[in-house]
Amino acid sequence: MDLDLYNFSFGTHRDKNVIWIRFEKNNTLIQELREDFPSARWSSTNRAWHLPDLPAVRDALKLTRKEWGSQIKSEINEVNQKAFSDFIDQLKLKAYSKNTIRTYITEFGHLLRILRTFPVDDLSEDRLKDYFLYCLEKEKIKENHLNSRINAVKFYYEQVRKKSKMFFDIPRPKTPKLLPKMLSQAEVRKIFDHTTNQKHLLMLQLCYGMGLRVSEIVNLKIEHINSGNMLVLIAGAKGKKDRYTNLPESVLVLLRAYYKTYRPKDYLFEGQYGGAYTVRSVQSVFKQAMAKAKVNKSIGVHGLRHSYATHLMESGADIRFLQELLGHNSIKTTQIYTHITDVSKSKIKSPLDFL
Repeated sequence: MDLDLYNFSFGTHRDKNVIWIRFEKNNTLIQELREDFPSARWSSTNRAWHLPDLPAVRDALKLTRKEWGSQIKSEINEVNQKAFSDFIDQLKLKAYSKNTIRTYITEFGHLLRILRTFPVDDLSEDRLKDYFLYCLEKEKIKENHLNSRINAVKFYYEQVRKKSKMFFDIPRPKTPKLLPKMLSQAEVRKIFDHTTNQKHLLMLQLCYGMGLRVSEIVNLKIEHINSGNMLVLIAGAKGKKDRYTNLPESVLVLLRAYYKTYRPKDYLFEGQYGGAYTVRSVQSVFKQAMAKAKVNKSIGVHGLRHSYATHLMESGADIRFLQELLGHNSIKTTQIYTHITDVSKSKIKSPLDFL
């Protein structure tokens, strides 16, 4: 498909952002478009083809990606536009991860929308406390969510406006110490047995078999897999750290069959428009697999990582080795799994029972 023969523009169609595609009426051009983008649709009203305006589609069409927070910025009053732009620029300079940038932009944008025409730089600490109380009491957000919101606002005042230590007397809500949710080995096996799609099965098996975060599974590249040494490079993981983990031998046959069928070019799991598979899609795959297997638990795809760690602990794996495999900075993070495996204590008899 020669992109120079097509004209692209941005707009909306049925309340969704789309990329309009116009070109001289030519059957060959239509055929090439539909071969490369099977989901391209014709709008008789607009007399043009269109695709959803997604980052992966823009990349495939060699179009500039949307500016960070462009949708949120359009909802912010002009008086705080510069503050929002400075905030995003500083996040970029700090080279924060995409997920952190996305979270911080969303949370800081929430404050700016609430303020409307009031300048964010004129907010007093008392009014900021009132804002956080409003989030907690009126919006009923959870403790983790509130902490993220505080961190985003804190970043603006301390990192962008250089007002250091102004947040030290704002109390942080205590985060509940909840144990990670996990699946039994029987439940994991049942989920796999009910996943018939080759791509989806491999995805879930690698999540569990290597204990990967969902962001790590979508960022896996073909070049990261070394079947000769049975190692997989997890590049640029949380905290921008690389690590190696073991490739399960049991997945090799499926991995090779998948590659022959799908022929991915760069990422191991590619979306329908090329580029990396989306996190949301992996979550959806897991949810559907749970439903088919009739595993009725309130748990997300991250539960496969927790299950991997728990099952390794139960099999006698050393906690330091597990820390390295999971990519944890602190051993304290890994120690949470020693509490989960406390269920094995049920096999221990009390001395009272021997009396």
